[in-house]
Amino acid sequence: MKIGELSKTTGCSIQTIRYYEKEGLLSIPERTEGNYRLYGDLALKELEFIKHCRSLNIPLTDVKRLIELKNKPEESCASVNKLIAQQLTLVNNRMRELEALKAELQQMASLCTTENTVEACGIIKSLDS
Repeated sequence: MKIGELSKTTGCSIQTIRYYEKEGLLSIPERTEGNYRLYGDLALKELEFIKHCRSLNIPLTDVKRLIELKNKPEESCASVNKLIAQQLTLVNNRMRELEALKAELQQMASLCTTENTVEACGIIKSLDS
């Protein structure tokens, strides 16, 4: 399939596919006589793997490492576990940050529980301080 069809099938933009190819995340596709890229089932599977990793907010550098490890099935999975543990730590840290943000916003929301003018709005005053 050509790049446009791969794009439609996977929901990835053509630019993203080309970028992943340039970065070595996708196998180099075959070319037609007219020099068009031709992608097969392997590219489709690789792209789905990348998309799944990205949906988990795994950075592209780690996605590349996971692909390298995936292509060495005899290797220990310790490196894979380490990458995922690092990602889990990042997610836990972000969740703590979001909980603190939520608490601050809830506290601010409680400052303006009645009909007021903007001049008397507790939220605006809180943001101003």
